[in-house]
Amino acid sequence: MSLTFAHTVTERFLRYVTIDTQSDPNSPASPSTEKQKDLGRVLVTELKAMGVADAHLDDYGYVYATIPANTTKKVPVICFCSHMDTSPDVTGKDVKPQVVKNYRGGDITLPADPSQVIRFAEHPALKNQIGNDIITTDGTTLLGADNKAGVAEIMDAAHFFINNPDVKHGTIKILFTPDEEIGRGVDNVDIKKLGADFGYTMDGESAGSVEDETFSADGATITISGVSAHPGYAKGKMEHAIKIAAAIVERLPKEGCSPETTSGKQGFLHPVGIEGALEQATLSFIVRDFTEEGLKEKEVLLETIVKDVMKEYPRSTYKFEVREQYRNMKQVIDRHPHILEYAIEAIRRAELRPMRTAIRGGTDGSRLSFMGLPCPNIFAGEHAFHSRLEWVSRQDMEKAVQTIVHLAMIWEEKA
Repeated sequence: MSLTFAHTVTERFLRYVTIDTQSDPNSPASPSTEKQKDLGRVLVTELKAMGVADAHLDDYGYVYATIPANTTKKVPVICFCSHMDTSPDVTGKDVKPQVVKNYRGGDITLPADPSQVIRFAEHPALKNQIGNDIITTDGTTLLGADNKAGVAEIMDAAHFFINNPDVKHGTIKILFTPDEEIGRGVDNVDIKKLGADFGYTMDGESAGSVEDETFSADGATITISGVSAHPGYAKGKMEHAIKIAAAIVERLPKEGCSPETTSGKQGFLHPVGIEGALEQATLSFIVRDFTEEGLKEKEVLLETIVKDVMKEYPRSTYKFEVREQYRNMKQVIDRHPHILEYAIEAIRRAELRPMRTAIRGGTDGSRLSFMGLPCPNIFAGEHAFHSRLEWVSRQDMEKAVQTIVHLAMIWEEKA
């Protein structure tokens, strides 16, 4: 069946990125920032205008919507999911996107801050973008392609389905989440209400990529209780908690166990916070590996370092706590190989070369998979995310829309 796409994805994307949806890791609220609902309300209004009658925004900032089946076949219910929030790492306020049309190669200097340059030599994906239209910011903010590209792609695919009733598909569920960037993206999702059998997050990088494997992740907290004394009379008495914490950080492996020295399937220990005073200090770590055995090895290594340091401070004590964050989705997806097979076939039908890769991170799909919704990750086209150099191409977003459409068609064909 020949498909004709009247793409509106770029126009949608350019609208969505101007809405500030930055999440806040220090906020206990759900969503962590009320401004994320600003985009949610826009999406619900647009979905309803398309004719998606049940689209709604709940109190927690989730958008739910259903595109009803138009086939007599019994087809599994498929969900497409993207997150609305942007990273706390770089401001997402007053985003001013620019479109570099018909990119001819070379560096892209961002106009409002010429020190911000997307260098061709440092962004190898640019070599596949010659002739494409590249969307960037003016250099003063991030872009928000992570993950408003995914949001725009799902919205454009919904528009396609509503306007092409002859294209057969099963029931399609849409889920837009808040707070993914701070690890709370599915904390309050209602899986029963969602009612999907399988899912796909649209939150990947290069066109053609599909990811069925993520890090497994833990958080580790070390609380040091030192010994306080008046600094004028502290000799032989004081054991400074901050200095103990600093000694622990100093003894971390310099090679092979940190984000800046690892790649591929290598995991790491990464200190993300240190705070305290003389008597008590707290160290926060994230621990990442593709296997639970690898996680355990790194956590044992970390506590061994702590114990060795503490020998030098005999009157001080420590508490070592580990909490689970998420697990490698591959454990779940491997039990349902057709989910990935259909995604790969959809990418081929969109005239792209499928690339099966692993994520050195996590997605909403990581946790959704363990909540009963197996959920690999498909490309959205975003690059250099969490930075002012973030970019995406119009053509890659259009290919992602085509992939979503073909994927829904394949599930109906195979039913």
